[in-house]
Amino acid sequence: MVGGGIPDDTGNEIIVSLGRMDRIRSIDRTNDTMVVEAGCILANVQAAAVEADRLFPLSLASEGSCQIGGNIAANAGGLEVVRYGAMRELVLGLEVVLPNGDVLGEIAQLRKNNTGYDLKHLFIGSEGTLGIVTAAALKLFPRPRSTATAFCGLQSPEDALEILSRVKEQCGARLSTFEIISARQLEVVFRHIKTASPLDKRHSWYLLIEITDSILDAGLSELLMDTLSACIEGGILSDAVIAQSEAQRSEFWALRHVISESNLHAGRVLSHDTSVPVSSCAAFIRQTERALSGRSDMELTFVGHLGDGNVHAVAIFDREKVGSAEFEARASEVSNIVYEISASLGGSISAEHGVGVSLRDKLATFKDPRELSLMRSIKAVFDPTGIMNPGKLFSACPSNATS
Repeated sequence: MVGGGIPDDTGNEIIVSLGRMDRIRSIDRTNDTMVVEAGCILANVQAAAVEADRLFPLSLASEGSCQIGGNIAANAGGLEVVRYGAMRELVLGLEVVLPNGDVLGEIAQLRKNNTGYDLKHLFIGSEGTLGIVTAAALKLFPRPRSTATAFCGLQSPEDALEILSRVKEQCGARLSTFEIISARQLEVVFRHIKTASPLDKRHSWYLLIEITDSILDAGLSELLMDTLSACIEGGILSDAVIAQSEAQRSEFWALRHVISESNLHAGRVLSHDTSVPVSSCAAFIRQTERALSGRSDMELTFVGHLGDGNVHAVAIFDREKVGSAEFEARASEVSNIVYEISASLGGSISAEHGVGVSLRDKLATFKDPRELSLMRSIKAVFDPTGIMNPGKLFSACPSNATS
């Protein structure tokens, strides 16, 4: 996504694959933890948790191929952050190989450990620039036994925020997913994938909402139906349908999962991974629409995790009107506009995809220089010769030492 996991073009870098370190070392059902090696595929970790009658909640479109070590290095987000948090909230302890060869090998499985700096948080989201994560202790949760999933149509992102507040009030911690999709984005899906909307009429915006409970027959469909019915009566929601079977639930989710594929069919794709405070999501969308309107060679869509403030603004350029060389210049112009809007609302230029190479040179503009200075100092302490993923997060010096 951002070039954090690829070598430069010198041919002098070594790629380390941990794919053969794929053991699940232990599962503790009483402590609700599992210790896994970094090469474990995320979907296999999820399956092992289910076998133990537990849930590991991290869920990504790439879960059939991505590895836990990469999820940790990138502080992966995904579809259920609104309830369970990003990867940072799901890790209790790490095993890490440091640049000098030392191993931090005691993997803590504690929920309380107040003995100084919590070093694991330096490695989570560090994109491999401080050391190599080789194993981790992960949090497990009770496995959901009741699920209710709704696909909704509405008129505005402002209404979506009000619906989010009401669902939180009525459903509490059961809310696990709250996704928003613009009408134009769904139309791109329908143009390129054989599928149809669950709703009879076209709406300006759509929501995918899911609530879960570890109690069997928890009455979630009725709870969600009552909540959404009140929203319809209040004029902030136009229509909604609640999945009546697992097959129908899968159909709802399929509309969300095929978005990236559909966009690639539609043109040259520029997707942004910004975040703002949840309360500012509607303002972010409106300001971005105004700033990028009227461009005949570009289609602007929105999709993402409204529940945690991470709405992706996606610019799709017409391949016939915008060549590959021109795309680079246009992409830079559009991205700067999106980043400026996000920053003006107290947001971030990267919510879940990381910095890598593509955002590296933007940090000086959008991050506090004192924070950047501290980050460079931390990098120098752990990796004084700059051998760990050089050129990511920070520009590498010619000597390969950390600048």
